[in-house]
Amino acid sequence: MDGKKCSVWMFLPLVFTLFTSAGLWIVYFIAVEDNKIIALNVPERKPGSKRPPYISIAGDAPPASCVFSQVMNMAAFLAVGGRSLPKQKHISASSVEVLGLWQPAMWMALLCAAGGCSLLSLQGLSNDEEIHNVGTSLTFGFGTLACWIQSALTLKINLKNEGRKAGIPRVALSAGITLCVVLYFILMVQGIHMYAARIQWGLVMCFLCYFGTFAVEFRHYRFEIVCSEYQENFLSFSESLSEASEYQTDQV
Repeated sequence: MDGKKCSVWMFLPLVFTLFTSAGLWIVYFIAVEDNKIIALNVPERKPGSKRPPYISIAGDAPPASCVFSQVMNMAAFLAVGGRSLPKQKHISASSVEVLGLWQPAMWMALLCAAGGCSLLSLQGLSNDEEIHNVGTSLTFGFGTLACWIQSALTLKINLKNEGRKAGIPRVALSAGITLCVVLYFILMVQGIHMYAARIQWGLVMCFLCYFGTFAVEFRHYRFEIVCSEYQENFLSFSESLSEASEYQTDQV
């Protein structure tokens, strides 16, 4: 990889992945040390013992809930920002058919982020289990669909002839995410909570790894702001980003 050709924007998905995963594990260890949840490596959960180590339960009570709220808010912000930036490049790099794939992926990602935010609205399960379940379904359900659509979009655009390099790992991660989602809800319905919690942690880590793969495309991104002395030639910030993105695509 030629460092001179890499944009600093490539660090956005990497920072998101590392920051969010580290933050969630910090929440987990705080909850374990505070005796709020049982550890993931415990073979079985005895009746009447501590609560199972679901992510939302780990972040349900202070002090872990304070860290959990900040981590999830930052994660939602970075995820939406990261999903919004590629729009101009995807549209200008291919046809209307690509736009037909990009728009559903964008909406799925936004709904996934909305589900994550709703998990914070009442601080987990203790206040309103119905809202928590709706948020979980939005996050995992629409997040899985967004991963599949984005994988197809990656292979379709084939930016810089790197479609397969990024697309094949994304397809593999999407398949793993789908399997985890199915197993998670099956185990939840059956009340096998320890295994369901382990699957949930694996599922979330797969989601985070998936977002980290966007560094492949982001290293090609260039954005610049153009200022003009005359009002009639003035370009707004959004228009400048659009023109800069189209210009960069023409150079690909």
